[in-house]
Amino acid sequence: MSELISLALFIASVVIYAWKAGRNTWWFTATLLVLGLFVVLNITLYASDYFTGDGINDAVLYTLTNSLTGAGVSKYLLPGAGLVIALLAVFGALGWILRRRRHLPYHFGYSLLALLLALGSVDASPAFHQITELVKSQSRDGDPDFAVWYKEPSKTIPQPKLNLVYIYGESLERTYFDNDAFPDLTPELGAIKKEGIDFTHTAQLPGTDYTIAGMVASQCGIPLFAPFEGNASASMSSFFPQNICLGDILKNSGYQNYFVQGANLRFAGKDVFLKSHGFEHLIGAEELKTTVADPTYRNDWGFYDDTVLDEVWKKYETLSKSGERFSLFALTVDTHHPDGFISRTCDRKRYDIDGKQNQSFSAVTCSQQHIAALINKIKASPWFKDTVIVVSSDHLAMNNTAWKYLNKQDRNNLFFILRGDAPQQDISGVKRNTMDNGATVLDILGGDNFIGLGRSSLSGQSLSESFLNMKEKVLAWKPDVIHLWKFPKEMKDFTVDRDKRTIAFSGSHFRLPLLIRVSDKRIEPLPESEYSAPLRYQLADFAPRDNFVWIDQCYKMAQLWAPELALSTDWCVSQGQLGGQQTVKRVDAAQWKGKTAFKDTVIDTDRYKRNVDQLKIVDNDIRYKADSFIFNVAGAPEEVKKFSGISRPESWGRWSNAQLGESVQIEYNDPLPAKFDLVITAKAFGPNAHRPVPVRVGNSEQTLTLGNDVTTTTLRFSNPTGSHTLEIVPPDPQSTNEGNILGHSPRKLGIGIVEIKVVKTEG
Repeated sequence: MSELISLALFIASVVIYAWKAGRNTWWFTATLLVLGLFVVLNITLYASDYFTGDGINDAVLYTLTNSLTGAGVSKYLLPGAGLVIALLAVFGALGWILRRRRHLPYHFGYSLLALLLALGSVDASPAFHQITELVKSQSRDGDPDFAVWYKEPSKTIPQPKLNLVYIYGESLERTYFDNDAFPDLTPELGAIKKEGIDFTHTAQLPGTDYTIAGMVASQCGIPLFAPFEGNASASMSSFFPQNICLGDILKNSGYQNYFVQGANLRFAGKDVFLKSHGFEHLIGAEELKTTVADPTYRNDWGFYDDTVLDEVWKKYETLSKSGERFSLFALTVDTHHPDGFISRTCDRKRYDIDGKQNQSFSAVTCSQQHIAALINKIKASPWFKDTVIVVSSDHLAMNNTAWKYLNKQDRNNLFFILRGDAPQQDISGVKRNTMDNGATVLDILGGDNFIGLGRSSLSGQSLSESFLNMKEKVLAWKPDVIHLWKFPKEMKDFTVDRDKRTIAFSGSHFRLPLLIRVSDKRIEPLPESEYSAPLRYQLADFAPRDNFVWIDQCYKMAQLWAPELALSTDWCVSQGQLGGQQTVKRVDAAQWKGKTAFKDTVIDTDRYKRNVDQLKIVDNDIRYKADSFIFNVAGAPEEVKKFSGISRPESWGRWSNAQLGESVQIEYNDPLPAKFDLVITAKAFGPNAHRPVPVRVGNSEQTLTLGNDVTTTTLRFSNPTGSHTLEIVPPDPQSTNEGNILGHSPRKLGIGIVEIKVVKTEG
């Protein structure tokens, strides 16, 4: 109903303003902005629902404010581009419609009515309600009974005897196993499920409805409610640092904890979570590419399930033979929305429904076959008697091509257990939720029967049975869960650890580089990741009086406030206000101590504008004073007008990149000298080694030969035509991920340049 009301108010506002309000720039601008906000809110709701099936929820908030490295975004590029185009089209159409009768005299009453109706449409929209509820939930007081129900388990298992294999099936909910609804969809894994203890009513609660949240719920017994302050959780070097989770207990009990998946471990902060809670051995896309038989056999998210589960079996064999106690967690990916992926080794590649193939169902029937094959190998091995196998979905399926069929059923998460030491066939219909999974596993392994808000379904009572509406109870506890992060509220003294690349203050540790907005009652850390804007661009969005502390490589802030550090790759700390005073200090000790010191100065509007303009300069337009071109920092010497064909700076220098230009071209402001030596410090990539590299200045050409190691070569040039341009042509650029930013597409590398110097000669 609220959707219809908000839409009716929106249309009424448009009609009244366009046909009655008349001409007035202020009222036109105000009304267009509010109506535009309505459009943006509803497009955000539509886009979020496309991913989650549940509108704008914590899953959207967490994922957008954390690392997207390794995310399989290619399938969403077309819908995303469509939304952007639609947004621009709607704004253009709104502006045109509202100005239809601008020749009419301005009417205050109709203008005010149109604006009020526009405001009403925003207020009535479900998107506005969802966002405001999310914001309120970050600051409201918690439920006073949280401490009664939240229980910390013992840190060890007294006499551990069993190894653990825990398989998270991506979106592999129990609904898929309903043979009446979906005949012969999961025959292999379904048959195995009947051999163990099958928990049929595992509900999904708020804060547990996406992969990292499902992992936190199942291992720590709490929903994943992250701090709202920007990208805080992505920048923190620990994840729920005070909580005792299943991985911590296993590690303390002598287990070696392994986690294997085909996607990038950094996506959504999984690596930080696992390392924070007992997992010392992490294997993801970056680790697998050096060990698998075919590194190119990948889908949008990473390696296919057949590849990943083969690696899991090899690891299980090796660990079992070693005799050491271990846990081996795995996460599949082929069933990821919107439509999944079909591996090439599957026998079951197709599933039809309503007379045609459905890609999501096809991915499910394929992936479950691989999981079943792994389990059957373990069951047939001599080590199964010492093993507990757990199979669970990480969360219910999101909006995929099977969505309408799933929503016709009573949906629950998958959770079943196979014991090699004490085989048991049982169907348990007790009400439970995914926070109970870890406690149930811990109970079987000989530990406590509770973790956090989770309870063992074998010897305890789930909170889903204790409370009539567990969803409302979990949301009431949201502030209490957020407080578990021990997130700082002030910043006075801080320590930069140069070697570990971290900053510590108020008992918390954050990864560098980092930008921090500091106010009296709030600290907002803003990290830099592959899919976020560089920190200097984020700083440019600060208000003139916002206090900031910025820890980054010196050259990145040198162009603003410390030109003498323009070639320094050391760490520096800058603090101040964009409209006031700023300081820059080099980190010159392994453990560098600092204090925040923000002066209450008069804000200079011109200074603020200059700072913002400087911060927004793109890297290639930065210029520094030097007698050579140094390639491991951003920009170029003042003598260089422009350059192309060169990739981003790395710690040693830069690669040529044929995707940015067929050759490396450096154009100088003035003609190069009539006679000069060109001193090049460089190396070659792959087959470019020991092959002639043409180097040209005007009509003059010399040949450069490089090896795979860095060397310095001097080439002598004559430049009678007064050419401004130096050109270097790598002979055989190679498409590769070598040195690439995680999650980015391959580059075409030829030569790596450390330094180029032009030395004028006589005669």
